[in-house]
Amino acid sequence: MHLPIEQLVQQIHDSPTRIVAVVTGGGSRAIADLLETPGGSRTLLEAAVPYSSPAMIAWLGGPPDEFCSSATARAMAMAAFYRARRCEEPEASPAGVACTASLATDRPKRGPHRIHLAMQTAGVTAAWCLELQKGRRTRAEEERLAGRLMLNVVAEACGVADRLDLDLLEDERVDYSRTEAPEAWRELLLGKIESVRVGGSTQPLGEVTEKGSPHASPLAEGEGTSILPPVVFPGAFNPLHAGHLRMAQIAQEMLGQPAAFELSIINVDKPPLDYMELERRLSQFTLGQAVHLSRAATFEEKSRLFPGATFVVGADTLLRIAGPQYYDDSVSACERAIERIASRGCRFLVFGRRIGDSFVRLGDLNLPNALRELCREVPPEVFREDVSSTALRKSQGQ
Repeated sequence: MHLPIEQLVQQIHDSPTRIVAVVTGGGSRAIADLLETPGGSRTLLEAAVPYSSPAMIAWLGGPPDEFCSSATARAMAMAAFYRARRCEEPEASPAGVACTASLATDRPKRGPHRIHLAMQTAGVTAAWCLELQKGRRTRAEEERLAGRLMLNVVAEACGVADRLDLDLLEDERVDYSRTEAPEAWRELLLGKIESVRVGGSTQPLGEVTEKGSPHASPLAEGEGTSILPPVVFPGAFNPLHAGHLRMAQIAQEMLGQPAAFELSIINVDKPPLDYMELERRLSQFTLGQAVHLSRAATFEEKSRLFPGATFVVGADTLLRIAGPQYYDDSVSACERAIERIASRGCRFLVFGRRIGDSFVRLGDLNLPNALRELCREVPPEVFREDVSSTALRKSQGQ
């Protein structure tokens, strides 16, 4: 017996969960279905359809590597989750749900027709992917399928057990993946703590830095005094590559201390990293490599978390630290940030980087004197490796 859409939607409306839904390229019928059944205001906090590329970039805060992908669906859901948190009461547990699709249109498409969906809550990231058999359905039929998939995702977010039938064709299947976050990751995403160490010890999760405090306090499993790393290598590590590992090795040789990696889940121009993405990036490191997950999107914030640390950076990163455009075009805000970094005893070990068509080293940069005084260069004869993380992602099909 096929479950009627109205019946599933009524169960969704009867649940206590409220959501922000965002769709592009397909799935918009789900929004209409949620609103046509009475009680939509009990479920839907907001619905968005950022259909154009500029609208999607504005939703995400920056351009994705690919507009229709699992990673983009998860980023859309994370942005929706954050909007839901701003709309809901502090004690509520909202969800963000998303769909990005590439369906039949009025011009030939070279790639496959596909639907990517995602759900983000305080404790779970989940993703669904369906590749359609090309040419077997009309646009309207593909759109109806995307809408039913989206309603099933909303049902999952709202804790409703029933699902709509999808009437898939032979050889079509929905791929599903899910990551449930450890408690420390949840607290990090929700802003209850500011950092957590992963690896670098016998514990899978080590120290936690409480919000508002520069000192680390241990999790229940790891008793003892926390020691802040003297050398910190911040990065996205998307992916971690041989250049990163060589930089960490050189930093240890030059500074006499191993470099701890730092990965911020908060980005200046993108949604926070979801749990599935965190799991993927952390899987690149060995257990003996300490990785500090943090909420420190800027180096001024990192200097507060890691006072006295030497940060391992590329010349391109140093340019951003010195650029007023990264401080709302305020020269004075840039100067104050550099002053705070210096006052906390932090310094920079600077590696040359290829920027555009040129290899740029510390001496080539136009920096404020206050920032230049904090820097030490790694000569290009010691390290030069023109590796692009973006190019690596494209070559790996990410």
